[in-house]
Amino acid sequence: MFKLMQQIKDEIILKVKVIPKASKTVIVGWENDELKIRLAAVPEKGEANDELIRFLSKHYAIPKSSITILSGQTSRYKKLLLKVKG
Repeated sequence: MFKLMQQIKDEIILKVKVIPKASKTVIVGWENDELKIRLAAVPEKGEANDELIRFLSKHYAIPKSSITILSGQTSRYKKLLLKVKG
């Protein structure tokens, strides 16, 4: 399901590269060890981050509250924590 950067018990740390201002939100594929995602949101006022979390939540069928941005709040390169159980 996930190409992992690191998995510890029921948590996955995933590196993501986002491309904001796309016509629609889609997963482009893997680029090195990062999941590349085009986002249909602008990188202003947290809109791109919100869209990323919404999209991954729906795509992987996990609650939005199970996804945390660990680093890269204002960067295209992000490190995410996904809680896949519990």
